[in-house]
Amino acid sequence: MEFFCYHRDRPGSLALREELVEEHWSYMDRYAKELIARGPTFADDGKTPTGSVHIVDLPDPAAARAFAFDEPNYQAGAYRHVLLRRWRNVLGRTMWDFPGGRTDGNRYLVLGLGEGPAADLAPPLDRDELVAYGPLLSDDGNTWLGTAVLLRASDPDRARAVLTADRYAAIEVHDWEFGGRR
Repeated sequence: MEFFCYHRDRPGSLALREELVEEHWSYMDRYAKELIARGPTFADDGKTPTGSVHIVDLPDPAAARAFAFDEPNYQAGAYRHVLLRRWRNVLGRTMWDFPGGRTDGNRYLVLGLGEGPAADLAPPLDRDELVAYGPLLSDDGNTWLGTAVLLRASDPDRARAVLTADRYAAIEVHDWEFGGRR
């Protein structure tokens, strides 16, 4: 089962995150084979971390909750909120298979939070700009709760346009970059 996990930073937690970076990476190394995508999000300045995305394939919701809440930054109080949802890997690949590579272009996390009939289940035609794409689902996988996308785009407005705006209660766009050890 695939899960989308977004840890949102607690304001003022940068020093704590920096102190725990090796602990965080070591923890993630234990899940290297299960990770579909990962990486930090940033404030508008492009430097200040605001959160951490992890898309992971785990046996069940209990394992996903353990993954999210045993994470060292969460345990130490660096994160203020965790969004954890079932997810479906529509592209069928990992971020390491992304044809655009790790560094060229602007990267974004786009979160569409919705309810009611599912929207945007199929990715847009230009898959080469998509790093990861899929619906956010309830624990049982039956109820659509939104869509999560990692992509390369020229600017935040173009990133936002990947989703059908009127189908979501809210659409968030965050600067994002490939995570993990360099």
